[in-house]
Amino acid sequence: MNESSAAVLEPEVAEPKVDVVVKEKNKPKQQPRYNVVLWDDPNHTFDYVIRMMHDLFGHTYEKGREIAKVVDSSGRAICLTTTKEHAELKRDQIHAFGGDPLSSSQINVSMKASIEPVM
Repeated sequence: MNESSAAVLEPEVAEPKVDVVVKEKNKPKQQPRYNVVLWDDPNHTFDYVIRMMHDLFGHTYEKGREIAKVVDSSGRAICLTTTKEHAELKRDQIHAFGGDPLSSSQINVSMKASIEPVM
């Protein structure tokens, strides 16, 4: 027998069957949402609220007027729904916005606002 023609046959080895389990990627949890609530007071005009909504939230004139009507009629209005940190920032910006130069009131303070978790 000639060395070049002799072939060594290796036994076939079956690969073990492995079941592949694909787990769904965990979706990141969404941060809890909070409402920024504007509270009514008699010392601020509709124009003040409309301007504040535009300057702080980027709301249009129409949206600002709608919020002014709601806060006037029901005592409170939701200005924005967002994350807790952003809601706290917007609440603080409302508190720092200053008084209403068009108001006939001697009280020259900002409007009140709060945040609340969305239910």
